[in-house]
Amino acid sequence: MLTLPGDAAAVARLVPHAGSMSLLDRVLHWEEGRILCETARHRDPAHPLRRDGILPAICGVEFALQAMALHGALGEGAAQRRGFVSSLRDVSLRLALLDEVPGPLEVEAEALVAEASGFIYRFAIRGEGEALLEGQAAVILA
Repeated sequence: MLTLPGDAAAVARLVPHAGSMSLLDRVLHWEEGRILCETARHRDPAHPLRRDGILPAICGVEFALQAMALHGALGEGAAQRRGFVSSLRDVSLRLALLDEVPGPLEVEAEALVAEASGFIYRFAIRGEGEALLEGQAAVILA
């Protein structure tokens, strides 16, 4: 098992995303079935998912997917391999733009199913104590 990554560079080594697409800053809490991460990357004017200067709230799903990958990496003790989203369910957005949230985001993912071929997680993103985005995602690993 790996120790908790202490900074964004350590997180980036564990997820299958490179450069500015590595979206999480740190792990706040990790246990067998759950991870809680933090990020302020949604405020970055050069965020790679911005379009026409804005970051739509649906882009929060990518933050959650990276938290899922990071959780798997910590559990396996090695960087997570690439995966493909096979389904999103019950996604609920409570805002239009993610970049309007002033403080850091908390990104939480709870494992429902974890197998060698993929996983299913419930996820939630909160900002300033408010629920902003939640749903469920299934990922098939390559």
